[in-house]
Amino acid sequence: MTTDATLFWDEVHAARPPADPRPNTRLVETVSAFPPGDALDLGCGNGGDARWLAARGWNVTATDISAVAVNRLAGTRITAVRHDLRVSFPPGDFDLVTAHYLQTPFELDRATVLRTAAHALRPGGRLLIVDHGSSAPWSWNQDPDARFPGPAEIAADLALDPAGWTVERADSPTRIATGPDGQTAEVVDHVLLIRRAA
Repeated sequence: MTTDATLFWDEVHAARPPADPRPNTRLVETVSAFPPGDALDLGCGNGGDARWLAARGWNVTATDISAVAVNRLAGTRITAVRHDLRVSFPPGDFDLVTAHYLQTPFELDRATVLRTAAHALRPGGRLLIVDHGSSAPWSWNQDPDARFPGPAEIAADLALDPAGWTVERADSPTRIATGPDGQTAEVVDHVLLIRRAA
């Protein structure tokens, strides 16, 4: 594996054919009832979430470390920008920030990134964090000793003032996931939804 994060993720996305990707399950089930506004998609990857949000009236800023991913993602209501979240964060205020599977084999101060995301919310805005709670057979992370912090631990790491932010959801549901070659497996998602005080 390469030691450069940008090169690694460029290679991952270059190896995937451009396609019409599906949105993440937890995004659809959580956000469908929210009124559209301005959204930030951290680690947008193949763009399924950004496209789904834009199709429902959201104005989306989609960002990824990979220029390959960003360059593939363009469309009405979507602004795709490259950011290495280790050193820069997209400017602006948002009604929704999503971070789906923002997990990497490279050093990343996730707590700082996600705390910055919480502070980028407008009053009443929500931060949706969905993490892997297990490894799928096709995952790049096949370390048998991999640790998957749960939503309560993630919330504690953010150290947000409860007077300003409220945890609306913190659970670990399972689902049947489909890999790139069509194989399926049961996986666990850690879901954390935080709302900024209105």
